[in-house]
Amino acid sequence: MQEWLSWTAADLGRGIGSGEIDPVALTETYLDAIGGHALRDRIYARSTAARARAEALAAAQRARNGQRRGPLDGVPVSWKDLFDTAWVGTEAGSKLLAGRVPERDARVLANATAMGLICLGKTHMSELAFSGLGHNPSTSTPPCVNDAGAVPGGSSSGAAASVAFGLAPAGIGSDTGGSVRIPSAWNDLVGLKTTSGRLSLDGVVPLALRFDTVGPLCRSVEDAGLLLAALEGGKAADLTGASLAYQRFAVLETVALSDVREDPMTAFEGARRKLQDAGARIDRISVPEVEEAMAQTTCLYTSEAYGLWRDVIEANPDAMYHEICERFRLGRNHSGPDYVAAWQVIDRARAAYAAAASAYDAVLLPTAPILPPNLARLTTDHDYYVTENLLALRNTRIGNLMGLCALSLPTGVPSCGMMLMAGPGREEALLRTGAAVERALS
Repeated sequence: MQEWLSWTAADLGRGIGSGEIDPVALTETYLDAIGGHALRDRIYARSTAARARAEALAAAQRARNGQRRGPLDGVPVSWKDLFDTAWVGTEAGSKLLAGRVPERDARVLANATAMGLICLGKTHMSELAFSGLGHNPSTSTPPCVNDAGAVPGGSSSGAAASVAFGLAPAGIGSDTGGSVRIPSAWNDLVGLKTTSGRLSLDGVVPLALRFDTVGPLCRSVEDAGLLLAALEGGKAADLTGASLAYQRFAVLETVALSDVREDPMTAFEGARRKLQDAGARIDRISVPEVEEAMAQTTCLYTSEAYGLWRDVIEANPDAMYHEICERFRLGRNHSGPDYVAAWQVIDRARAAYAAAASAYDAVLLPTAPILPPNLARLTTDHDYYVTENLLALRNTRIGNLMGLCALSLPTGVPSCGMMLMAGPGREEALLRTGAAVERALS
């Protein structure tokens, strides 16, 4: 049973379907792994063991009766601590929300439960999801699987750690500027950022509603497709026969390749060569409007975030980690006209980007320009914290600003991911392309 802890969610689902795996035994295996792990309290904010056991019993009964609800029926997953879970604390990694207990599940959690997925518990995260680093002294900082002295990436930090350390087959996170893709890259996982609006945000603690998205962190592109389907109660993309033959990719040169450090750049170039060797055609493109859009980031993100949280924060600012509080308060510096004007820049940039990328199956770039930063230095060096946080999120934020879907894949170099970006609503095509890329990189 211990080998199940390293299986993909899809393989576990197939095992349940064939009768090889009992959902109750599978769930107990994961609950035992969580309970016995030395780092469990840094990964899980709280367990939902009673719920998981009840859901596993129901899944086992369906499996025996030939009534499974989908390919992941009976597979347990973890949930970032900003998805409302009925009668279980949901605090979004912040003491500001201590004791917050919702009365119903978030829509995506309800959908996944209806498809038979089992809720293992709630994972730690960056405070109110407003950091790409994953450091949270207010609650807990999860570990990075590749460097015990580094942060794991955020804000879906515990979601990534739960999978990387074998305490969940998959984790569900959110991505406003890179919060699924950064921890996926730094922990050698697959991370899917969905198109804004594709998955419901009902019952999801917000950060910036025009950018917030929901997505999975998992072990394979197949898992990402199956989890997307479960989260919306739909049908998974058909990945059969996915190939790189005749695929056209573009490497985005604007912003994305500037100041990329040695290891991520070496990993990206090595991955790019593997794709070419597998038959893909790869061009290079520049979109100057993307750089103009990136200059609007602080105005757009902090205005939305502070507008949503101002009254809660200012009622008790000392309850927050000071770096996160300071970042929220940057929203005080922007006016309504500033915000409207910034969106005009974004709209023009989106049109220019769409035109430049329209001939390609996906646009390629390093997921993160840097490796996971050192935790001890982040706690003592403010300038380092700010610089590393902004640089960590720089490339992933392009996808959010341009309104795209995006997929981060491991390159085989620890903590170095390759990101594929596709147009809004093109998740199924992106997943097919991603499956072919995954095979080439493996």
